Amino acid sequence: MQRHKRNLLKAALAALFLGSSLAGSVPAVAAEQTLRVGIMSGEDEDVWRVVAANAAKHGLAIKVTTFQDYTQPNEALSQHDLDLNSFQHKPYLDAQIKARGYKIVPVGYTYVQPIGLYSHRVKSVADLPQAATIGVPNDPSNEGRALLLLQSLGLITLKADVGLLPTARDIAKNPKNIHIKELDAGIVGRAIDDLDAAVINTDWAIKAGIRIPQERIAQEKVPNNPYRNFIAVNEQDANAPWVRALVESYQQPNVSAEILKVYHGATLPAWDSAQK
Repeated sequence: MQRHKRNLLKAALAALFLGSSLAGSVPAVAAEQTLRVGIMSGEDEDVWRVVAANAAKHGLAIKVTTFQDYTQPNEALSQHDLDLNSFQHKPYLDAQIKARGYKIVPVGYTYVQPIGLYSHRVKSVADLPQAATIGVPNDPSNEGRALLLLQSLGLITLKADVGLLPTARDIAKNPKNIHIKELDAGIVGRAIDDLDAAVINTDWAIKAGIRIPQERIAQEKVPNNPYRNFIAVNEQDANAPWVRALVESYQQPNVSAEILKVYHGATLPAWDSAQK
């Protein structure tokens, strides 16, 4: 019986994750409902104003709570201080679930922010000197993402089978003797003047005043990117009628346009089939 319930839940989540292909079949919410959503402060606030206007047509009122770091929104969601959050990708959620045992699931893609390598000292990857110091985010998923980018650029080689969560200890070859400096994701961008280069999440690069794309000397590939962000809810709410209506409210052309506008083209809608 438990296996049957789990299978039904997985099927429902898979249906939700089909994204925009569900347009036109959203169930009506029985009565006006207020949803508390946690997001990162900054550009996403503009995006969610557009989402809120769309959601109002489904009888949903959106109440936004902003956060300054990545660790808080999942805790708030787990404690039911939020109904949903929208800020993370799957490797990050997986690491959080492993560390804290959260019962949180993704229900619909939002956007992808290709992580980039930035520098105020050099104009290209080839110009990085021997023994260069490169800053990377220090949380497990984003450090792994940064190291995988450095490997794709030929700067380091990681041990085989490290998956999406390698650490600096997994560097097998380092021909340029690069020094990896681990910093909080919100700090690494502001420390760029003290580094030869830094791998910075797009939202934090914007907050640090880094010019995109002028100061970006490399970025990860977009097609089949495993770091697409999504809306997440507590597992027990995954089949609630408001979830499908909310995802539908997000995955709209006017939201796509706002994402491209506020992030200056450095962030891309991720529910389109071209990004899957």
